[in-house]
Amino acid sequence: MMDKNRVLDKALNFAVRVTNAHKYLVKSKNEHRISDQLYRSGTSIQANISEAQYAISHADFICKMQIALKEANETCHWIDVMFYSELIDK
Repeated sequence: MMDKNRVLDKALNFAVRVTNAHKYLVKSKNEHRISDQLYRSGTSIQANISEAQYAISHADFICKMQIALKEANETCHWIDVMFYSELIDK
């Protein structure tokens, strides 16, 4: 977790927080398919950034980072849905 890549570290920390939130929702019996979507997109960010570190070309690196950005945007969407549906609070 203490890599020298701050972006990768932050993405990993975020993935851990998303995983813990998903576990909480499942344990509290407040689990919905939305929390599964949050889990998938929220953990995918770090996976794509990690994959980009070993890209075979500059274009491949950009592509992986763009996928990570799209996953981050999707994660924000699911957090908004969960918040406004009162599944989570601040």
